Amino acid sequence: MSGIKITGENRLVLISGRAHPELANQIASELGSELIPTDARTFANGELYARFDESVRGSDAFVIQSHSAPINEWLMEQLIMVDALKRASAKRITVVAPFYPYARQDKKGRGREPISARLVADLFKAAGAHRIMSVDLHAPQIQGFFDGPVDHLFAMPVLLEHFRAKLDNSTLTVVSPDMGRVRVADIWSEKLDAPLAIIHKRRDPLVPNQVTVHEIVGEVAGRVCLLVDDLIDTGRTIVKAAEALKAAGAIGVVVAATHAVFSDPAPEILNSEFIDSVVVTDTLPLTEHQKFDKLEILPIAPLIARAIHEVFDNGSVTSMFDGAA
Repeated sequence: MSGIKITGENRLVLISGRAHPELANQIASELGSELIPTDARTFANGELYARFDESVRGSDAFVIQSHSAPINEWLMEQLIMVDALKRASAKRITVVAPFYPYARQDKKGRGREPISARLVADLFKAAGAHRIMSVDLHAPQIQGFFDGPVDHLFAMPVLLEHFRAKLDNSTLTVVSPDMGRVRVADIWSEKLDAPLAIIHKRRDPLVPNQVTVHEIVGEVAGRVCLLVDDLIDTGRTIVKAAEALKAAGAIGVVVAATHAVFSDPAPEILNSEFIDSVVVTDTLPLTEHQKFDKLEILPIAPLIARAIHEVFDNGSVTSMFDGAA
């Protein structure tokens, strides 16, 4: 009987859900690879099904899925794909979720509330995921919700490169739209060598249930303001911030965000006279209806592909961002 041949060769397998196939194809192209043919379908009663058309045994598998609407369907599809990989004997399974689902439900603000971001991490773990890869988590503590490695990627280098080429930093001020984003905005101001301003929202006691007063801490008069946030949903908060900046004498307002959630009626709201341009990445798919004249979309695939390459090659994802940009 001949001995068992031992090879140290890893096999990379890329799998895509149906939410954002363009992004998955771009990632595969960046890696010089191809997506595994997958039979993914929805039955008449709404149940989902997924089967891979070739063997994944012993592979290093990456399941790419963007969590846009309908978010619950795409989350379930990714879970089913992870389960199929586990049962088909994949060696290691990485969930690639550029926009982490339920990330805004990351803590208990009141009694009897769920911590849904933790629940999602538990679901990925139960399905068979060994690690998670995501871009610009809404809250860094989400990394601690998953019992395994989490590769937290930052879109900042992609966005910074764009703004360094487009904006004159001698008249630039970086603005945090609220107190929660100050830490991120502070890093932006340091990287762009531009001053920082903060918008503090508070309620006018004479007007119930409405944020009516925006206090601006920092100098914005005669400056081009770069409003930075991790995601834009309906766009109402960001437009109110832009309006406050223009009222305070800003000569321009540019908005930068990683995730373009753009729930209705975001395109109409963001096409506001108070905003000069909106720059996002393509972590989430955008329909023609969600696009508008002032919108610029930067590709995130090169960043994710590089991170997948590092993980597959047992390299360092952290080193991608050490002194980044």
